[in-house]
Amino acid sequence: MLKSPVTGQLKQGFYGFSWTYLYFGFWVPLIRGELVVAVLHLVLSVVTFGLWQIVVSFLYNKQYTNRLLEKGFRLTDTPERNQRAAAALGVDLSVHAARAA
Repeated sequence: MLKSPVTGQLKQGFYGFSWTYLYFGFWVPLIRGELVVAVLHLVLSVVTFGLWQIVVSFLYNKQYTNRLLEKGFRLTDTPERNQRAAAALGVDLSVHAARAA
């Protein structure tokens, strides 16, 4: 779970392979509120005849969650889950905690 310290909005972060993206493609970023990303992914999927969708299935969840972190969201789950997520995302929790304080 991630929380925006400014708005208090909670969002679920993801990492690892995205079966949802593999099956639904550009609809995933569209439903998650990323209109520009959805349009870009639609165009790239059409241009590459669907190959883009297969490749991005391995990358999308991590990129989405990192974009949330860049927007100021903070990891707010249990310490164990935060540790696993930080390791999978390549995020330094000490820096993350310092920015949250």
